Amino acid sequence: MTSPRHDFLALAGSVPDLLRDPAVGAAWPAPSALAGFSVSGLAGHLAYQVLSIPPALAEPVPSEPVVPLLGHYERVEWIDAGPDDEINVRIRKGGESEGALGAGALADRVAAAVAELATALASVENRPVRIPLWGPWSLLLDDFLTTRMMEIAVHGDDLAVSVGIPTPRFAPGAVDTVVGLLSRLAVRRHGQPAVLRALSRAERAPGTIAAF
Repeated sequence: MTSPRHDFLALAGSVPDLLRDPAVGAAWPAPSALAGFSVSGLAGHLAYQVLSIPPALAEPVPSEPVVPLLGHYERVEWIDAGPDDEINVRIRKGGESEGALGAGALADRVAAAVAELATALASVENRPVRIPLWGPWSLLLDDFLTTRMMEIAVHGDDLAVSVGIPTPRFAPGAVDTVVGLLSRLAVRRHGQPAVLRALSRAERAPGTIAAF
């Protein structure tokens, strides 16, 4: 069995290659598959899932309460927000800011962050961390990395679809973690019977069990 940190690094390592695909650079100013996001903004948001971690580890251990993984999703504003709500507007602006220097420069920044994290994550304890966009709570590092894995996998697929290339083949351990988290979030949104039926009984499956 692999560790969350090994799985995270494997998944994060796919991001620079995706950003360097010529199709991404060619479509940089175009609209993406996500409403309101350009390709550059979506790429910036994807990159942020890796770039946010070294600064978070450099901060002192936060004093806010530590919440469990699903407790984090019970608190984040974006999970039930509409596309034009302030939190989602802020997220899109942040993505555009990250992507402002172009696909190649963004890929280089992410690759440098992955290399830094390969060393840092080998020794750092499972300490609380947080990022400024959150409210007044923190997550244990391994839970934090799980949230980032979900973001990387989902938005990696979004970016690939946006530019018409195959979705990267992600590390199996990371996919297991992401699917497990999304399944738990789907149960939170739709209830146990809906998720069980969608996964086991086509004749009784609901129209959607999307986690978000």
